[in-house]
Amino acid sequence: MKPLQGKRAFITGASRGIGAAIARRFSADGADIAIGYERSADAANAIVTEIQAAGGRAFSVQMNAADPRSVKHAVDEAAAKLGGLDILVNNAGIISYGTVEEVTLEQIDAMLAVNVRGVILATQAALPHMTAGGRIISTGSNLAYRVPDAGKALYSASKAALTAWTKGAARDLGPRGITVNLVHPGSTNTDMNPADGPHAEGQRQRMAIKEYGRPEDVAAVYAFIASDEARSINGTGFTVDGGANA
Repeated sequence: MKPLQGKRAFITGASRGIGAAIARRFSADGADIAIGYERSADAANAIVTEIQAAGGRAFSVQMNAADPRSVKHAVDEAAAKLGGLDILVNNAGIISYGTVEEVTLEQIDAMLAVNVRGVILATQAALPHMTAGGRIISTGSNLAYRVPDAGKALYSASKAALTAWTKGAARDLGPRGITVNLVHPGSTNTDMNPADGPHAEGQRQRMAIKEYGRPEDVAAVYAFIASDEARSINGTGFTVDGGANA
């Protein structure tokens, strides 16, 4: 039997990049999938069509991670369409740059609303739909542990906050049999950070393995954490960055 056979997963920010790779991998491993997206309806529906063509079951769900009402509505809609919820992947996130002197109030509010508050609210909304064996997995960043360049303090702070949130939520939800974990991707070849982009070589030189990761490489870690084999893994983070933070 496939490792996620019969599981029901909602993946936010899944219309492209790492999120889309997670959706494909979870489906290949047997899960039914709700694809969360904000604006890219066509891209989300393309992933749905791809999964369905391969024999999987998938739906798309619109969600604005900065809007508390939208977050709850999307999680409830995903659970209704899937017939319940076993796995929540908090993958929706934004990034913007600016030094401490330059960063604006609008940037601060937007970054914290999506990258931190959205994760907390989606987790809260998922809990009424989850039972023992549930999995909550959030997307952090290797920049949560190391800030190698100027202008990234705000983004790094928003991702570092998820470490404490994950540990605390694991304590709260462990007695219910629900695990809470975190994945910290590094430089991964997506349209947001392409391996041939203008800033790629500097990132590559910081890595022990001098090549960008593939979204599929990162998705494999999520798939393991979501599986029954990871039942004792709780409150921790996995860095997938080619050794950039080594």
